[in-house]
Amino acid sequence: MMSLARFCRAWLVAGWILLAACKGHVPAETNQQVTIAGAANLTDVFQALGPRFEAATGIHPVFSFASTAQLAQQIENSAPFDVFAAADAQHVETLDRKGLLLAGSRAIYARGILALWVPDGSKSGVSKIEDLVKPEVRFLAIAKPELAPYGQAAEETLHNLGIWERVRTKVVYAENINVAKQYGLSHNADAVFTAYSLVLHESGLVLRVDENSHAPIDQELGILASSKRPDAARKFVDFLLHGEGRELLSASGYQTPAPR
Repeated sequence: MMSLARFCRAWLVAGWILLAACKGHVPAETNQQVTIAGAANLTDVFQALGPRFEAATGIHPVFSFASTAQLAQQIENSAPFDVFAAADAQHVETLDRKGLLLAGSRAIYARGILALWVPDGSKSGVSKIEDLVKPEVRFLAIAKPELAPYGQAAEETLHNLGIWERVRTKVVYAENINVAKQYGLSHNADAVFTAYSLVLHESGLVLRVDENSHAPIDQELGILASSKRPDAARKFVDFLLHGEGRELLSASGYQTPAPR
């Protein structure tokens, strides 16, 4: 049988909760979230896009950036993402074929542009890609092609220009194009192949690479079949394909497909 003291304490607690509720002091349910696995080249544009998406929808986006291959592997190992925004189409297609994406959720959201960036202060004398053969160019940063589509496009470009054999000993490989860019910022590389979107506003020389020198960098996305928040995921995808996100991608150095 409940003692008088315990009975009084129970009523006091109940009264406090009721009073707090009336005053609005009970913690409200946190805003809904959506978790996006984004290829490294999306770092700048998604960080700018995030607050706009949240303001428009009330959904808080949480981003995880890495190379496309690394993110795909994490998804195969049951990482709790809702959306995968890759830097290519192949990895998304593979996940879709394995049944790891919601049927019909695949879409091309952007075509990436490769750039050669020569950081401000570099004494390499590079004014065009062919100048990478100059002896003044000691280190050329490229993302690992087996992990990053932009790295693959960079190597393909050097092969197609016929200078790969003359520059391959200068190449330093990075885990992703963000890291490759850091090599340039820290002056550990004289030139860097990276996404145009990441160096669009950087000082130094930024050369857009001719798209005919490598395979197209069509970037696809998909919603994970294991997503616990598919409705929020669809809203993010729609924002990227048809809303303000599409405009921001275009302004950030990407080509965007015509709306469907």
